[in-house]
Amino acid sequence: MKKLQYIHLTLLFAFSFIFQLVAAQDTTEQITAGRYNSAAAQKKPYVILISIDGLRSDFVEKYNAKSLQAYGKSGVVANYMTSAFPSLTFPNHYTIVTGLYPAHHGLVDNTFFDEKANATYTMSNKKMVADPYWYGGTPLWALAEKQQMVTASFYWVASEAPIANTKPTYFYNYNDKIKIEKRIAQIKNWLSLPEKTRPHLITFYMPEVDDAAHNYGPDSKQAEAAVQYIDGVIKQMNEAVGSLGLPVNYILVSDHGMALVDSQNPIRLPKSVDPTKFYVPSGSALLQLYAKDTAAIIPTYQALLKEANGYDVYLKNNAPKDFHYSNLDDRFNRIGDIILVAKLPYTFSLSGRPSSPGKHGYDPRLPEMRASFLAWGPAFKSGKKINGFENVHVYPLIAKILGLQYDQKTIDGNLSVLKNTLK
Repeated sequence: MKKLQYIHLTLLFAFSFIFQLVAAQDTTEQITAGRYNSAAAQKKPYVILISIDGLRSDFVEKYNAKSLQAYGKSGVVANYMTSAFPSLTFPNHYTIVTGLYPAHHGLVDNTFFDEKANATYTMSNKKMVADPYWYGGTPLWALAEKQQMVTASFYWVASEAPIANTKPTYFYNYNDKIKIEKRIAQIKNWLSLPEKTRPHLITFYMPEVDDAAHNYGPDSKQAEAAVQYIDGVIKQMNEAVGSLGLPVNYILVSDHGMALVDSQNPIRLPKSVDPTKFYVPSGSALLQLYAKDTAAIIPTYQALLKEANGYDVYLKNNAPKDFHYSNLDDRFNRIGDIILVAKLPYTFSLSGRPSSPGKHGYDPRLPEMRASFLAWGPAFKSGKKINGFENVHVYPLIAKILGLQYDQKTIDGNLSVLKNTLK
């Protein structure tokens, strides 16, 4: 009997692995038939929202990205954009398209525990990533589609999930197999469709800068090469789309910055944390401690305060107000009972193994964690430089350009912050 159970479990794991592998290699365009732009939507302009993962606020100047410098001068460039806490990829990408802080939309970390589901969300789990259970708020593509405006996505966090029973009309499951030339050609093809089926909002994501800065550090030649690469890609896209003569507006953002860390001497799980009393998912700049026994929270917290070296310790009720990461913010009950936030240049490693030299996830108020924001096109003023702002405000800006209606009470962003960037 035990042998049969073992075989059954082995087959389940094998099928699960095959499913994930197939999903990761899926390069086909996904299309929801029967959707059309309303007559009013057809008269609206277009927005291409571009994310360059890990493009720190100083990288465009630091690595002399000439095309992006030129686009910024012709439009709007911010000194920096402040990421939401934690300054990680999944929480911030979803913040940008919902106008909500992570604790308000549910993606509180790249990896976190959900008590209700008794499951741990991980961004590498394709099935979980495509499950709408994990996502609160109304992403921009769902907002647009429900107002009869067609949208498209060449990758974005949560674009594969039917949030509010809605995915973009056109989208691709995330994979690294589609060459950039085909991706640019697809953007042009989408914008060449008849007005009735042409998307007015397109999201576009590139990971190259983040990958290089993680693996080699933010000051490396590889990071510089990655910035130069994406600079060339955006130029190609701008020229390809420009040939169509449409009123296309570009908004280029990043999710977070990047810092050089002490990769050889990571912080192990503190001695004060008893693994039999706390569940601790993996993390590097941030560790979430979920209590199995709530009686252990305060004693462990007090012990950690005395032990802490190279990191800060918070309870959910005393995290910095700027984090928007308190027990009052935790709408989905997904924040750890105790939160450990590393101080630069330190990083956590539960295994004790050395880490990559580039990291993010730290306090977003740090200069190293600052993200980028550039915007250009017919909706934007020319030659305008603005001060830093929080990324929750991108959502109402895009909604304004596209003429989309939303309830201000349901988001954290406010149009007043970026309204002066528009003509």
